[in-house]
Amino acid sequence: MESTGSNGKIRIRDGRADDIPVILGMFDSAVAWLAAQGRTRQWGATPWSENPRAVEMITRYVTEGSPYVAEYDGVPAATLTLTDAPGSYLAPADEPERYIQILASDRRFKGTGVGAALLAHAAAETRRAGISLLRVDCYAGDDRKLVAFYESNGFTPTESFTVAVAGDDSWPGQVLARRL
Repeated sequence: MESTGSNGKIRIRDGRADDIPVILGMFDSAVAWLAAQGRTRQWGATPWSENPRAVEMITRYVTEGSPYVAEYDGVPAATLTLTDAPGSYLAPADEPERYIQILASDRRFKGTGVGAALLAHAAAETRRAGISLLRVDCYAGDDRKLVAFYESNGFTPTESFTVAVAGDDSWPGQVLARRL
């Protein structure tokens, strides 16, 4: 799938196992950007490529799901993976669904439209599979800008949740859905 971003060409391609280092680099970029703003609750402050749990999670999603990579003018810029159900911390829907996992972009491509292009591609792939429910969850803390991003791309908040993390801390999340 090809489209035009803010000033360049966006192409969505199937991801593969050899994209894992590039995908981890996208997460490293996002973590550094968030940490520079003092926003470490979402994904921490350690580069994901140095976090064995994060590497294992990315590897599992990429090898077991349907990964996609958005290239901006031929350079990998963003990624997401579609699966048939959410992570184990959430209940699956009571109908067939596609679930967006690990959406991230290299912050060098902020504002180019690669994230929106990936979400549109995920919706098209879900429709093509004959499924009418596309869901995603995201970090809902701080300023809720991530929730607003999904809303601006046609998703509606459905349920909030929290995941316990180290100590007494918790990670606030939001599930969003889009009917196709």
